[in-house]
Amino acid sequence: MGCCLTKIQDSMPQHNGSEANTQISISSSNSVDRPYTILGKPYDDVNLYYTIGEELGSGGFAVAYLCIENSTGEKFACKSIAKERILTKVEEDDVRREIQILQHLRGRPNVVEFKDVYEDERSVHIVMELCAGGELFDRITAKGYYTERAAASICRAIVHFIHSCHSMGVMHRDIKPENFLLSSKDEIALLKAIDFGLSTFIEEGKVYNEIIGSPFYLAPEVLHRRYGKEVDIWSAGVVLYILLCGVPPFWAETEQGVARAILKGYIDFERHPWPTISSSAKELVRRMLTQDPKERITSAQVLEHPWIREGGVALDRPIDSAVISRMKQFRAMNKLKKLAVKIIMENLSTEEIQGLEATFKNMDTDNNGIITYDELKIGLARLGSKLTETEIQRLMEATDLDGNGSIDYIEFTTAAMHKHKLERYEHLYRAFQHFDKDGSGFITGDELETALNEYNMGDDATSNDLMIEFDGDNDGKISYQEFCGMMRSETQLQYSSRCMSHVVTSKSKNRF
Repeated sequence: MGCCLTKIQDSMPQHNGSEANTQISISSSNSVDRPYTILGKPYDDVNLYYTIGEELGSGGFAVAYLCIENSTGEKFACKSIAKERILTKVEEDDVRREIQILQHLRGRPNVVEFKDVYEDERSVHIVMELCAGGELFDRITAKGYYTERAAASICRAIVHFIHSCHSMGVMHRDIKPENFLLSSKDEIALLKAIDFGLSTFIEEGKVYNEIIGSPFYLAPEVLHRRYGKEVDIWSAGVVLYILLCGVPPFWAETEQGVARAILKGYIDFERHPWPTISSSAKELVRRMLTQDPKERITSAQVLEHPWIREGGVALDRPIDSAVISRMKQFRAMNKLKKLAVKIIMENLSTEEIQGLEATFKNMDTDNNGIITYDELKIGLARLGSKLTETEIQRLMEATDLDGNGSIDYIEFTTAAMHKHKLERYEHLYRAFQHFDKDGSGFITGDELETALNEYNMGDDATSNDLMIEFDGDNDGKISYQEFCGMMRSETQLQYSSRCMSHVVTSKSKNRF
């Protein structure tokens, strides 16, 4: 249950008469004679109502636990958001908004069911339905095969969810497989959206400009900082592409490269297995991944498409097994990187992180929130840099993700964290040592399995897949060099203004 709940630019919209506004107080005023609260109501101890059990997952602000209702014995999930990690009023608004949206979407079939919310001195606890069926891609890869018709059914469920959100005035902004769980282990389990940390209420006529989401799934208009609800259909189109061929449509060695590939917009339908995929499926993918959001197919139109419709033209024959293998590798890479980045982030000091903010402010001489080429050049010289003008220009181009000729705070901190923190020797080596329990200089299969189990991020099969993927010389273990090569390519940090705002103001652990 990923949670990126940090700095945003917008105040929360009001929805008069909605359930969301009637269930929690949005007052942020503090009384002298009563404790500070985020929810604006008296503290209530969640332990009086539930027995908290094992950890299910963790994020930058929250940890999800299994919990059992004391009065009924029924199992739920409890997402506990640490208040010490909520540093600003806008972050408080984010927490309130996530709760509001969960309440607002109550009863929708593809949305995790909200149960209740509690607050104490340390945390806000959101109790919700337990989705015991696991992640979507894990179910697919465990089964070992599936068909175009099965892919159509999955995509139909995701787009039904998007259509429901949009009709209720909600834009999700982070559609990706990891944000959907299956309700149970049954073959006919419902697919449920579980994470609304980046979601927002849609305001008529408003143009959104935050870079929000996860790299592979970002729509081009998000990178241009001018977008609306159409971004959710683009992201669902990326998911459909992965379902049909096993890898994302826009791929590169770095996040900047991924962003450029998205903006270029070339979709590869030539490589295997696309020649064997039906023309109707490819036509739908093209329409969902249309660059111009005004021309992009809507959620209602997707649901009416002949390939996606129940009983439609989607083929009922197995998709090539190579797709499953690619999907397993893609999932395995993400899991190991999530764990390694989590360990690195836990070990960054507050001083290191705060230093980035100070450096940005020093370079932004006119205090307008962006660094121009001239400011970058002068700032680097002031810091003693010997870079040539050509090298500075390359640095500018690599850091300027949206290509607007300047570097904003998020672009600056993203680049700085990647180059000077995540790739710095001591941080990478500390992460490597966390896996290498016996100090042999290699990560064995058993050590990898132990680390994944420790963080509830995989099983024996995941460990084996990771070893196959990253053991370059096939000696049955991962060397430090192999580990560094994996970490320095295709980084899976979410690049969203909320997540990166959190990164530069907190040293807490993060699920990316």
